[in-house]
Amino acid sequence: MAKHRVWLGIILALTIAAVGVISQLPTNLGLDLRGGSQLTIQVQPTEEIPTITEREMERVREVVEGRVNGLGVAESVVQIVGNDQLLVQLPGVSDPEQAERVLGGTAQLEFRSQRPGTEQQLPIENQILQGHLGELAALQATLPEESTPDAETQSRIDRLEADIAASEAAIRNLFEPSTLGGDKLADAFAGNDNTGRWVVSLRFNNEGGREFAEISRSVAGTGRSIGIFLDDRLISAPTVSAEYAATGITGGGAQISGTFDAQSANELAIQLRGGALPLPVEVVENRTVGATLGRDSIQRSLYAALVGLVLVLIFMAVYYRLPGILADIALVVYALLTWAVFNLLGVTLTLPGIAGFILSIGMAVDANVLIFERTREELRSGKTLYRSVESGFFRAFSSILDSNVTTLISCLALFWFGAGLVKGFALTLAIGVVISMFTALTCSRTLLFLAISMPQFRQPSLFCPGLTTARP
Repeated sequence: MAKHRVWLGIILALTIAAVGVISQLPTNLGLDLRGGSQLTIQVQPTEEIPTITEREMERVREVVEGRVNGLGVAESVVQIVGNDQLLVQLPGVSDPEQAERVLGGTAQLEFRSQRPGTEQQLPIENQILQGHLGELAALQATLPEESTPDAETQSRIDRLEADIAASEAAIRNLFEPSTLGGDKLADAFAGNDNTGRWVVSLRFNNEGGREFAEISRSVAGTGRSIGIFLDDRLISAPTVSAEYAATGITGGGAQISGTFDAQSANELAIQLRGGALPLPVEVVENRTVGATLGRDSIQRSLYAALVGLVLVLIFMAVYYRLPGILADIALVVYALLTWAVFNLLGVTLTLPGIAGFILSIGMAVDANVLIFERTREELRSGKTLYRSVESGFFRAFSSILDSNVTTLISCLALFWFGAGLVKGFALTLAIGVVISMFTALTCSRTLLFLAISMPQFRQPSLFCPGLTTARP
């Protein structure tokens, strides 16, 4: 009995810990339960890659997935749809415009040295560009929201956009071509400089650090600048003081400054960390998705699950008497442990995931049914109560193990070959099956043996209705 008391202490400790985890860590809900953002991204071919193959789509998917991870979205879905589209689901994201900026931007970063003899021309071209941008912003501010501009206004907008493109091209021509780009970055993160402005700090790899030192050495003390271009647009043009004329800026680090706020600096850092997209993309659909089930449907689903669970508990208690009541306790322990593991692992519950969890509850009940039926057979054959319970667990073990192993193999196949919600179903079912086997073979066993150690519970009729006597 000492061994069973030790197991009882372990089970109590695990149950208390599970309640603590559930109360402290929130449960992640999927897109169909809590809503979020959904984007459809169209991948565009280029002259270099005229045909989009499965390999190119997989490269785009990996970059987008890296940016999604930078957003900190739990249990997102990034999957290939058709031959040239990606479907991105972001549970809990309430700002689809931010998601579009982060996921759809190409983030082609380049560091270029300014051409000699253009020191006076750069500020003039930049002033012209800022004038066009200011004029366009003022014109757009006068337009009513969600309205289509008239023909004259649209013509002015088109002219200003053409002027802006011409100014940006003129500025690009003031800088030398460069091979130092985002592919040679080791890290990028947002932060504040000494003046409190938001900047994006960069860390190059060894090759990038050498190239940056060479570029900074070539312009140091000349009045020329290092042009930092993002998607072929100049976003910053810092100069380098003469003290770096001999060696350049070494150490492999740099900063991008500009008109950043906390959000825009963090978005750029996410894009740079995730890498540049190998092909241009366009967000063709961006919408906020409400919970598929709706609040009323979720409540009805929860009520149905609770009613089903209560009916199972009542059936086990009525049909199997004392073992059924103890199995009910083990089932509650199982539900708490499984819920806690979901929260610890960061599992996001979707509707298929909840279905997998409910199915695993059925597996847990099934294991207890096998054990109790075996126990009844042993009692009817004339064995003692202790030997019957012991033999019931021993003889049912192989059947329980076989059924759980085959279910786990199915879960592994679904998780390996499935995608999105199918993976969620497989994961929750697998976790539930493992924990159900643990509770059936430890919690139920411990409670049963502790019960038959008490004289008031050593009545065969409490284990097998109709059986009033048993061997001592």
